Amino acid sequence: MDRIRILSLLLLIGTAALLVRLFYWQVLRGSNLSVLARAQQTSQSSIRATRGNIYSRDGEFLSASRDLWFLYADVQKIEDKRTFADQVSAFTLPEKSDEASKSAEVRRILDILSDKKFGWVPVKTRIETAVKKQIEESEITGVAFEPIEGRTYPEASSAAQLLGFVGKNNDGEDVGYFGLEGFYDLVLSGKPGFRERASNAVGVPILSSDVRETAAQSGVDLVTTIDRKVQLTIEKYLQEGMQKYEAQSGSIVVLDPKTGAVLGMAASPSFDPAEFYKYQTKDFSNPIISASFEPGSIMKPLVMAAGMDAGVITPDTICDQCAGPYKVDKYFIETWDHQYHQNSTMGDILKHSDNVGMVFIGNRLGKDRMADYFDKFGFGRLTGIDLQGEMSPPMREKKDWSIVDLATASFGQGVAVTPIQMARAFSILANDGKLPKAHIVSELKQGDWSRKIPVIDGEQVISKDTVDHMKGLLVEAVKTGEARWAAPKGYQIAGKTGTAQIAVGGRYDEKKTNASFIAFAPANDPKFLMLVILNEPHSSEWAAETAAPLWFTISKVLLPYFGVKPSL
Repeated sequence: MDRIRILSLLLLIGTAALLVRLFYWQVLRGSNLSVLARAQQTSQSSIRATRGNIYSRDGEFLSASRDLWFLYADVQKIEDKRTFADQVSAFTLPEKSDEASKSAEVRRILDILSDKKFGWVPVKTRIETAVKKQIEESEITGVAFEPIEGRTYPEASSAAQLLGFVGKNNDGEDVGYFGLEGFYDLVLSGKPGFRERASNAVGVPILSSDVRETAAQSGVDLVTTIDRKVQLTIEKYLQEGMQKYEAQSGSIVVLDPKTGAVLGMAASPSFDPAEFYKYQTKDFSNPIISASFEPGSIMKPLVMAAGMDAGVITPDTICDQCAGPYKVDKYFIETWDHQYHQNSTMGDILKHSDNVGMVFIGNRLGKDRMADYFDKFGFGRLTGIDLQGEMSPPMREKKDWSIVDLATASFGQGVAVTPIQMARAFSILANDGKLPKAHIVSELKQGDWSRKIPVIDGEQVISKDTVDHMKGLLVEAVKTGEARWAAPKGYQIAGKTGTAQIAVGGRYDEKKTNASFIAFAPANDPKFLMLVILNEPHSSEWAAETAAPLWFTISKVLLPYFGVKPSL
């Protein structure tokens, strides 16, 4: 009797355990097991989405998608690995490669094959379609291809730092880096689709089975404000100017000052976005949006405009401290050429680029108002331009300004800005006192759908009366200034040179300067504003002999291109 009870108890326990286990598998884990079962019974593959294209303002390609191929080798089908390596290497190297390069490529392929006894192994990525066709025609046993997406740049390295490039992330997915490719990566990438069909026990798709497919959604195209004529022109002359003036680096940005649209943006050194992997990370950074500099005298018109707008000076105000060096704390402020002009007007101060005269204006403004106007001009904060990698050097807090800071800031030293901040701020003087929104993309397009990006009306920063006064003074500064010999005749150009010493080890180096020239034309109805910067030119330390002549050389191309005719 006891045995029957024991057996019954064991049977009851076993049944209970079985029911608990069944409940666990069928109820608690049921949904997960169903997913695993479907995964074993189906084969899934991803359908890549075509990346959106990037166009210039006239509808030409700046960056576009193209088909490339991944070359694989089936090790099991290769009878002689050396022969295979010799045959394939003829297509995976540039045509004019030397013998050493050819030998190295053969060894590379042999090393790849020697690690595997079976299965597919990757041999080469980014194979062009034309090369793929040549390989297929050669009937090399054991090769296969997988399509991948690449980017083509019809203008080669033109606008490289503005465009950015497409590389791979840690998961092997295409990702845009830097510039437009990075900023608009999400909309350019699109949405991948997928394909699903039944498979057998070992995972091989059953071709006769039904296919369930979700189509990929292509990325959105970008239409930019970039003018190809402007872009190619500034890149050409930037290279020539750097060589002529022996500059270490340089940059040029061209804006429509009325809208903030970027018409061209070039920096050197640069890189080739189609072969970005051959360059160092530092080459990808766009100095126009991510590098700071002390602007020097190109800041003077803005400080003078602030003084007029605040009512502390007028165009006819006389500087009563311009007869000689001016002492601030324990320092003496001097003019660049050690020439002094007693009783200078505001026009004289700009004409002579007089540091002492600018300190006179700065003192009348005072620290608080100077800091407030710098903030209104957009310094110390991002412009919000649609490029990945923008930075903004901070401005010192208002409470931290000393009398020395006020003095040096009045002539553009001791403060740091980016070139795009400077170009945007100077646009105020060409845009009736309004600060425009710097931007590059004007329209998004996808198939029959499109959306224009509205142009944001700029905030009124200074009065139109102030702007009208400053235009006249800047035109006169160009006509009578140190760089007047290089200016194209018959055009009203409103601009200013800037030569800023570079701080090295906490002290300014008198021999190392950044030379710049910023101007807009024609002054009465500006078609473009351009900022030219040459870093450490060795032919001359003065902007009037380097950056300004380069600006004027480029303007002789751009003025007729924009339909501007000489009027004087």
